[in-house]
Amino acid sequence: MKLLIRIFITLTFLTPNLISFSQSGLMVRSNGTLTVNGNLTITAVWACGNPFIDSRDGKSYGTVLIGTQCWFAQNLNVGTKIISSADQSNNSNIEKYCYNEDENNCTIYGGLYQWNEAMQYSSSQGVQGICPAGWHLPTDAQWTIMTTFLGGESVAGGKMKEAGSVHWSVPNAGATNTSGFNALPAGYRYSDGYLYDLGNVSIYWTSSPSISTLSWGRGLRFDTENAIRSDFGKAGGFSVRCLKD
Repeated sequence: MKLLIRIFITLTFLTPNLISFSQSGLMVRSNGTLTVNGNLTITAVWACGNPFIDSRDGKSYGTVLIGTQCWFAQNLNVGTKIISSADQSNNSNIEKYCYNEDENNCTIYGGLYQWNEAMQYSSSQGVQGICPAGWHLPTDAQWTIMTTFLGGESVAGGKMKEAGSVHWSVPNAGATNTSGFNALPAGYRYSDGYLYDLGNVSIYWTSSPSISTLSWGRGLRFDTENAIRSDFGKAGGFSVRCLKD
């Protein structure tokens, strides 16, 4: 008995996060010839927990499922660095601040963005903003869903912060990172253009305005396990975490 199987396989890369496999031209020969012509397509779809590649610049971000929400596990780092004394502007380029004007700090801690830049000059809650397609700048309510799942604001910060003192200042109170959120102390840009508190503080924008000059955010500190809900001046420069649509 002779058995011959010939398979032609075509691999098509649709995006860095979605791969389609197509198989065609199956021919089986056994004591004669039987030919089956047809196509079989198997699509491997990206799932939360796998790295996500931003097609705009090729940067890879870890992702983590917290409750039913899929979050980036690193701060967003997209755009062109500008000096911290200058305001970010509404142009065709995404602009970012890097602590101490050092691109390496953006690589480690992510970029810092004014609220309007993070929102890409939209006023709609839950807008994509500077996040990649399929992701968005989370609303205040969506942040609350996450911190509530982690036990409430009084303890959620500890579960969100990277443990230890490699990046966070001592004592890094309550830090366990059991959520996998992996928060790092990126510091922030104040509205005066100066940079403060690398190693001590991380502040995250929401897409929910408070009043015309303020927007809600979340703050994490080295000396508390709280996830502090407060409103911050939109002219400040803070971190961005993206949430899956």
